[in-house]
Amino acid sequence: MSKFFHFASAVALGASLAAGALSFLNNRKKKTLRVLITGAAGQIGYALAPMVASGYMLGPNQPIVLHLLDIEPAKKSLEGVKMELIDGAYPLLEGVVISTDVKTACQDVDIAIMVGGYPRRAGEERKDVMAKNVSIYAEQASALATYASKDVKIVVVANPANTNALILQRHAPNIPKENITALTRLDHNRAIGQVALQSNAHCTEVANVAIWGNHSSTQYPDVNHGTVKGKSIREVIHDDAYLDGEFVETVQQRGAAIIKARGLSSALSAAAAVSNHVRDWIQGTSFGKWVSMAVVSDGSYGVAEGLMFSFPVTCRDGKWKIVQGLHINEATQKKLDITEAELKEELKLAEEVLAEKFTETA
Repeated sequence: MSKFFHFASAVALGASLAAGALSFLNNRKKKTLRVLITGAAGQIGYALAPMVASGYMLGPNQPIVLHLLDIEPAKKSLEGVKMELIDGAYPLLEGVVISTDVKTACQDVDIAIMVGGYPRRAGEERKDVMAKNVSIYAEQASALATYASKDVKIVVVANPANTNALILQRHAPNIPKENITALTRLDHNRAIGQVALQSNAHCTEVANVAIWGNHSSTQYPDVNHGTVKGKSIREVIHDDAYLDGEFVETVQQRGAAIIKARGLSSALSAAAAVSNHVRDWIQGTSFGKWVSMAVVSDGSYGVAEGLMFSFPVTCRDGKWKIVQGLHINEATQKKLDITEAELKEELKLAEEVLAEKFTETA
C-alpha cells in the first residue's frame, strides 16, 4: 500500500508539474503586435477595431497596439474611436496610436489593413477614381516599405481591392509580393452563408467553396469542390439551376443588395471577413480546408502571372499556398476568363494613370 501511495503521489505530482508548465507556456506573454487600420474613422474601421482589440482576429493571448490612420477632416472622429477603445478596457489592447500622418501610422506595424481609399462618386469616370487611388496607395506603399516591420503582412480592402493591392505592390518593391493580399474572404463568407441557408445547415458545416478572380461582380463563387456536412454541395442542394444562376448572382451582387437595404455599404461583415483573412493567414487554415484570398498569381490555373487574383488557398506558418489540382470544367473556365479579363483591364488603366503621373512629375 505504501508503494502504491508513493507511486500515486509521484504520478499526481508529475501531472501537476506538467499542467503548470503547460499553463505557463499558454500564458507566457507573446510579442506585442502592431496592427494598422487605415480609414479607421469609417464604418469598417469602427467595426474592425474592437474585433482586433478583443482577440477575435489574432487570438485570446495576443497583445495588440492599434495604429489608426485617417485623413485630417476625420481627426475628431478618430479621437472619438480612441476614446471608445480606451473605455472598452480590452485586456489585450496595450495602446492606441492615432494619426493623420501616414509615416507615423506605419511605424513598426506588423499587420496593415488598408481600408481607406477613394470611392467612386456619381458622375466620376473610373480613370478619375483610379488616379486618386494611385496617389493614395503610392504614398502608403512608400511609408509601409520605409517604416513598417520588414515582414509586414498587408490586406487591401478598399475597392478596387485587387488593383489597389497591385498598385501598392508596385510602389513597395522591397516588401515581399506574397505579403501583399486583397480581401475576397467577404465574398467567400457570403457564399458559405447562402449555401448554409439553402441546405438548412450551419455555416461551420460548409467547407471549401472558392472565390475566383476579382472582388467585383465578375468574381466566380465556385461550389464544385465544396461540401456540406462532408457531402458534395451539389448533391445536398440538388439544384444545379440555382447553384449556377441565382446563387452566383446573389453572391456577386450581395454588396449592392446591402447598400440598397441599409443605405450604407457592408461594414460588420467586412470587418469580420478581414479578421478571418488575417487570422487564417497568421494561425493557419484547418486541415483539409481552404479559404479564398486574392494573392499574386504564379500562373496557376492559367491565370496571367503577376495579377492579383482570388484563389482557393491554404495557410501555414504565416504563408499562403494556392490549392493545386482542382478540376476546372468548361463553364468554370469561362467564368475565370471573364474575371481575369476585367483585372487585366483594370491593370491597364492603372498603368496608364501611373505613366501619366510619372510624366507630370518628370
